[in-house]
Amino acid sequence: MRGSRIQDVWVDVVELPAQPGYRWRDGLPGAEPARQAGVLRIRTRDGVVGSAPTPRGVIAADLVGRRIRDELLGQDALRREWLWHRMWELDRIEEFPLYFLGLVDVALWDIAGRIAGAPVHELLGNFRQSIPAYASTVTYDSIEEYLDVADQCIARGFRAIKLHAWGDARRDAKLAVALRAHVGDDFPLMYDGSAGFDLADAVSLGRVLSESDFLWYEEPMREFNITSHRWLAERVGVPLLVGETSDGAHRNIADFIALGTATRVRTSAIFKGGITGAIRVAHLAESFGLRAEVHGMGVVNQHLCMAIPNTTYYEALVWGNPIRTDDSVDSGGLVQAATEPGLAEDGGTR
Repeated sequence: MRGSRIQDVWVDVVELPAQPGYRWRDGLPGAEPARQAGVLRIRTRDGVVGSAPTPRGVIAADLVGRRIRDELLGQDALRREWLWHRMWELDRIEEFPLYFLGLVDVALWDIAGRIAGAPVHELLGNFRQSIPAYASTVTYDSIEEYLDVADQCIARGFRAIKLHAWGDARRDAKLAVALRAHVGDDFPLMYDGSAGFDLADAVSLGRVLSESDFLWYEEPMREFNITSHRWLAERVGVPLLVGETSDGAHRNIADFIALGTATRVRTSAIFKGGITGAIRVAHLAESFGLRAEVHGMGVVNQHLCMAIPNTTYYEALVWGNPIRTDDSVDSGGLVQAATEPGLAEDGGTR
């Protein structure tokens, strides 16, 4: 389509205020301070504009102005697969940040949906019209506060709860046991280590999560060494959810699977090279009978959740007390499929 040729590419830098205060495990910064986020815009000759949000507007603007814009001008915006490979080729020179690598791809999918007059999840091959959400907590001060927050999450309609705790294996184990006793045997619980442990502590905590029947054990260690994850998988019974931040998208996920570390793998637009990369990871996992759980909230990941058959939940961050969360989760704990063309997003930066 001649009118789908790319005419302009730019980044709108967006000033965002500081996020409401919350924290992660010991050693990690918490809520973002005031910052300059951004939105990548790609416009075709017919005037169709696709958008993709990024948490780092100044970095994105530099990369687009210095490296990406001239690569895209005149290209067919519907030639997503070739352009996806081109971004990986340029990554060899630039070592793009993970959150930037898929930005062009997301904007191109937005364009495709707008041209087709259909939401992106329909272009991907829609699998469902709604999906249950789980409450993904921030870090709270005490076991008692976690139990209070859990009650609020259940009352809000959430179908499962995932803990982000303190990053102390013994303390986190006590929390896991207390929460299981509090919610009963049948309510799904997950735990996210945010890469806080070495192998010894990961094994110690993982055995408690196994005994407490947690649905998954996510990112217990940094994902630089796949062999250590295989050793962990051999020593604990709780299913491991792996590959959230590993650099190579489907390539690294293939190694995690081949070495027997995974029952579930992580996929997302922001860490897997955009929508195209996220779908590749999901299909790879499905071929081995594994789940591919979509990481993070936001409009783009909602479309992925509707299109990927082997995903279980939508992840909705829960913070504060009383709790606050993603407004797209309805009172029944569900996220509904979008109906507007494209991504139906005009500059959000979540």
